[in-house]
Amino acid sequence: MKAKNKDTLTIETLAQNLASFAIDRTDLKELISALPKENDLNSNAVEYELGILKILSTGWGISFFMAEDKNKELLTQHFWEMIQEISKNISELAQTTTGIQVNYFDILKERLNIYVKKMQENPDQAINPALIMGPAFAMICGTPDNAAAILTGTKMFTLTLGAVKEYIHSVHIDDIRLN
Repeated sequence: MKAKNKDTLTIETLAQNLASFAIDRTDLKELISALPKENDLNSNAVEYELGILKILSTGWGISFFMAEDKNKELLTQHFWEMIQEISKNISELAQTTTGIQVNYFDILKERLNIYVKKMQENPDQAINPALIMGPAFAMICGTPDNAAAILTGTKMFTLTLGAVKEYIHSVHIDDIRLN
């Protein structure tokens, strides 16, 4: 039975919408503005890492909330292809403005490896990955014991997953039609 009042989207449109959400900085700015004024955080590093965490969390959200969906693999592929294209643009912009060669997609993969490693090191807490993501985020920011950094990373992870879950469950994916 199809759910009523759900928008029907193609996989490509759904992936595009999720990629746009992943790079949107609105909630990121809100989290930064909520940080205590007196802190030992490098706000530029926190903002940069929050952007990365949001992209990765959006990708994880697809996997978590579409685990049994036949469209998960294709949606994931389209999402990461779009993120790779966006990363290419970010890398080119960084090179143009700073003269430094950067591969943003490689940076995303490096951070993903760090987060996955932390989850593998803490299998008891992997049931609730938010318990791992906040401390891992703070460590990546260079302030492993900073409660504000831990909380900010945890919030970004949980808010992003919640938004992805809500969005995925609010739409219907158009069936793939073979010609």
